Amino acid sequence: MTTIPSRLAQVTRISSSRAEARLRVIDLYRAWVRAAPEICSLYALSVTPAYVRHCIRQKFEHNRHVTDQRAIEVLLLKGQQELQETVNCWKQPDHIYGILFQNKERPQRTFLQKFYEGRDEDAVLPAASGVV
Repeated sequence: MTTIPSRLAQVTRISSSRAEARLRVIDLYRAWVRAAPEICSLYALSVTPAYVRHCIRQKFEHNRHVTDQRAIEVLLLKGQQELQETVNCWKQPDHIYGILFQNKERPQRTFLQKFYEGRDEDAVLPAASGVV
């Protein structure tokens, strides 16, 4: 497959209002949902496009509470970048499985629970965890 670096490329822009940012988030979500069948076929995933859409929905719902305009802009930029890299096939299937399908939520633990374990894994994340 030939990759076209400019495919899905967009000029970086900043939303002037929360309403405009909301529309941009909805457009990004729609682009991800529309790309789900293509992602499944490109990477020969053993899951259905519906499951990929479900995982995409979870990722967007996870950031639903964000209200800071600058944080929304950063999330939009990262989401667009991830979409471009994914659809242009610049990732390996393991990246797709790791980023889309793994739940990054960890159970809350107290300081003493971390202390008894002898490490603070929240401070040290593996390089390939997909957490930015």
